[in-house]
Amino acid sequence: MAVLAVAGVGSPVFANQQYEPMADHVRLALRTALSAPAAPRPIFDSVGHRIDWMAEMSRRLARRVPDFTERTELIKIIRYEAQRVGIDPQIIFALIEVESNFRADAVSHAGAIGLMQVMPFWTDVLSRGSSRELFEPRVNIRYGCLILRHYLDIEKGNLDRALGRYNGSLGKMTYPNLVYDRLDRNWGYSYVEPPKPAPRIAGDF
Repeated sequence: MAVLAVAGVGSPVFANQQYEPMADHVRLALRTALSAPAAPRPIFDSVGHRIDWMAEMSRRLARRVPDFTERTELIKIIRYEAQRVGIDPQIIFALIEVESNFRADAVSHAGAIGLMQVMPFWTDVLSRGSSRELFEPRVNIRYGCLILRHYLDIEKGNLDRALGRYNGSLGKMTYPNLVYDRLDRNWGYSYVEPPKPAPRIAGDF
């Protein structure tokens, strides 16, 4: 394996999810969600929305992920996995920038791995697979989105507290504010459908 980038360098915080005992039914539900077939078909309101969003995210990510094919696939994965668990994809882009700056080989000083800096204990909790699979972008993003969704459910939809849990700093706003800052600066997005052409009237030329 190549020398790994160290996440958190030059950044005050990075993910350090803490192991917490969970009920068997919660563990089973998470394992089931994790193992569902991957069929990345992101949802868009229209063809125009898809074209605009894909182009805009590609433009913003180009400096960090120069290869077009790799970048396009990553963008699709992020949107699909975020939507799959009911999270705004733009939040996931912001979280990944904070956690790894889009480096799939990143490893933090705490041992968190990959794009979304997932702690290795999650592979034991959810799949009993090897933590090495967390270097694979699709696997890492699926874990990361599912973990954040789990924390949102625990916190009854409170994103501040869910992000705090994700970072291992529950009750402090340093990490949530950092994610929100990246969201506002780099990943906010809205799309307005262009107006439909006026209907033609008989006799118009």
